[in-house]
Amino acid sequence: MTSEQLKMKKMRIMRHTLMAGLVIMGLVPPALAQTPTQETPPAAPVKFLVPRLADIPDDANGKQILYGRRLVMETARLLPSNVGDVLNCTSCHLGGGTVAGASPFIGQSSASYPRDNPRAGHKVTLEDRINGCFQRSMNGKPLANDSAEMKAMVAYFNWLSADVPPHAKVEGAGIGKIDKTLVPDAAHGKELYGTKCAVCHGTDGQGLKNAKGEFVFPPLWGDRSFNVGAGMARTYTAAAFIKRNMPIGYGLNGPLGQGGALTEQEAVDVAEYFSHQPRPDFPAKVNDWPNGGKPKDARY
Repeated sequence: MTSEQLKMKKMRIMRHTLMAGLVIMGLVPPALAQTPTQETPPAAPVKFLVPRLADIPDDANGKQILYGRRLVMETARLLPSNVGDVLNCTSCHLGGGTVAGASPFIGQSSASYPRDNPRAGHKVTLEDRINGCFQRSMNGKPLANDSAEMKAMVAYFNWLSADVPPHAKVEGAGIGKIDKTLVPDAAHGKELYGTKCAVCHGTDGQGLKNAKGEFVFPPLWGDRSFNVGAGMARTYTAAAFIKRNMPIGYGLNGPLGQGGALTEQEAVDVAEYFSHQPRPDFPAKVNDWPNGGKPKDARY
């Protein structure tokens, strides 16, 4: 990347961050913070590209980006007051949000929010989206929008997405689709779990630790796992993730999905089994889907 490209990228990141701050302070309406390109998203998906860590600027902004990345990778250890289980953001967003098909952060920037969120029943900001994960997948408490930690995580998201036009469709975004007409077979899923999943996540679903007592693979149920309000507690959402990313492998940025080992039916079956095991409740679930449209695989 040339010095001119780095300069332009840094300016885009600064614009994302500045406009997000003005929206939060109420100085700029969300609509005015959006660029004309947001009105007509590109017809073709944008290529999935992960920026190099070596290109993070060596300045205060760069330090904030790196701190945000650390928070994504070591969430439970660095934010014990906000994480109620033992999961990290990268437990679901593999490779720190840099793996296609594993719910990547590429394309998730301040410039692409607010976005409609059917579960919430209204538009949400990027900060809302992040805090939704803290409250559901982390079974914890939200970060203050003006906290150094939230600002750092947003800075990391913005850096990853600096070359993505606002609201663009990115190749490899999300976790893909799964055939929701498939009927889950939990008994078969239990068998599959024992042969395909238990070696990493434990026969009792409580995860796997290394010699230092640190979790290498996260627990999939129980008090230290995500609660019933998390997306992974839904059969078809979990199945889509499993189909494209399990069993796990490792790359330079950490865990990488090694999907394709299971058929769609097998992914649905094993997802039905582990997603319906005991896990923490989420009292605020009563507020979900206020406008209707609750998915058939919701746990409540």
